[in-house]
Amino acid sequence: MLVQGFNQLLGWLSLALFVFSLFAFIDSAIRQEDAYRAAGKQTKPFWLIILGLATVVSFIFDIMSFLPIIGLIATIVYVVDVRPAVKQISGGGRGGRRGGSNSDGPYGPYNGGR
Repeated sequence: MLVQGFNQLLGWLSLALFVFSLFAFIDSAIRQEDAYRAAGKQTKPFWLIILGLATVVSFIFDIMSFLPIIGLIATIVYVVDVRPAVKQISGGGRGGRRGGSNSDGPYGPYNGGR
């Protein structure tokens, strides 16, 4: 019974790893290629290949293998380091477009004290 529960936990962890890798892959695909260069990170094709391999490996192999762990490390590096830098360069929104006007402050529109 304990082994069955552990196997079920590993199954859920494998699914979570696959979803996390797939999220990072899709996110890297929708970002503009110029933003990667402007942020001083590796190129977009590089991250698409790495994250695509991480997604495929997490789908095929068991989480107890070392290959999904390597893919998890690459995915974490993308989400923690590359994604925020690229997102900041591209303006935060999808495709580099950001809503709001140029007078928006951190708490809403700034109207100059009027």
